[in-house]
Amino acid sequence: MKPAGRGACARQLEPGAAGFVLAGGQSSRMGQDKALLLFAGRPLVAHALSILTQAGLPASIAGARPSARTALEAFAPVVEDPESGLGPLAGICAALASTSARYAVFLPVDLPLLPPALIGFLLHHARITGQAVTVPAVAGFNQTFPAVLDGAVLPALKAALDARNGRCLSAFQAAAASLGQAIDSVAVELLAQSGQVTHPLGLPPVRWFLNLNSPGDVEQAEAFAWSRIA
Repeated sequence: MKPAGRGACARQLEPGAAGFVLAGGQSSRMGQDKALLLFAGRPLVAHALSILTQAGLPASIAGARPSARTALEAFAPVVEDPESGLGPLAGICAALASTSARYAVFLPVDLPLLPPALIGFLLHHARITGQAVTVPAVAGFNQTFPAVLDGAVLPALKAALDARNGRCLSAFQAAAASLGQAIDSVAVELLAQSGQVTHPLGLPPVRWFLNLNSPGDVEQAEAFAWSRIA
């Protein structure tokens, strides 16, 4: 089975932007480290990195647990996280602090069906609108990831982390508000209907955001993909 986006040439590197795969989850329901779990013959972290690079972004790994760091360094640079164990928001803050790029795109390791074209569209949209936080929306509900963040949100995100407000979406909302903005959400159904974003396997938007949290989720995602290429 082809990974998301294989067959399409990698885009020219996006200026002023960097991509980060969030790979620090506990994976309690999966029973093993999700980042290294095989999906369609490759570790999930490899799929996530491929999605970012095919969107034209230099890609690194953020939020990695210390026990997995050595294994993950075989795939991409790993951002040092001084507050490991505090969840994805800690990894996001560490990543933002590590880059000089204005925009950072964050993708969790467990969304292998996400099309690279969506990443590219969200980043382009953020540049056009000047919004500090841009996320997709499905069926009218904001999705936490993938998220495009302007580096200006870092102080507010660090404040949320220090206050142990580890919920990323609420922290994003507070960070945008600190800059006099609201989160900018983009309806993915409209993007798909208009042809602005297409999936390399032809999957509908509702499938793009299937989180792989359990072995059953992995089986379901592979079934979706196989049904399109069989």
